[in-house]
Amino acid sequence: CFFIALAMIGGVTAMVGDLASLLGCCIGIPDDITAITLVALVAAEGEYDVKFNVGLNPDTQKMDTFTVRVHPEWAPIGAAQFTKLVKSGWYDDAGIFRVVPGFVAQFGLPAKAQAKLDNIKDDPVKVSNKRGTIVFATAGPNTRTSQLFINYKDNAFLDKQGFSPFGEVVGEGMAVVESFYRGYGEKPSQGLIQS
Repeated sequence: CFFIALAMIGGVTAMVGDLASLLGCCIGIPDDITAITLVALVAAEGEYDVKFNVGLNPDTQKMDTFTVRVHPEWAPIGAAQFTKLVKSGWYDDAGIFRVVPGFVAQFGLPAKAQAKLDNIKDDPVKVSNKRGTIVFATAGPNTRTSQLFINYKDNAFLDKQGFSPFGEVVGEGMAVVESFYRGYGEKPSQGLIQS
């Protein structure tokens, strides 16, 4: 079982309910996908942090956490989309389905059935795709929806392609991100994951 607790505090919003409504158990994540569970969102002035609790290996129950600091001023449309999806529980229990060492770790396909999202417009790139930044994946201009990736290294070549970071992994979080299960690399079929 993986447990979920989502609390939004401060300037973003406050979601208050009984504890039972904030906990989930035995969610049935496929064994070959690293589990990702959103644990908490804590708001600060303008910027805010999102703390993720992640399963690091499909063969173990080992869990760890990392925190992403969202910078709305970097990419306001992307930050707003991420906030909306976090609030709606989109990323709860989602798998990290693509890990390419020295490049990126990608996630954002929902674990539970969700309505199809409308594409959002691109933000201009104000901050480079440096190690630890989090960015929406795209299928071309103005096609961002829910999929995200975290840069494992400085990938400045992505700047010219329109990939606009909206946040960054903070503290010792990159040590956790770099320990994601890598056994499947580019092999997972997104179509199979989504069906």
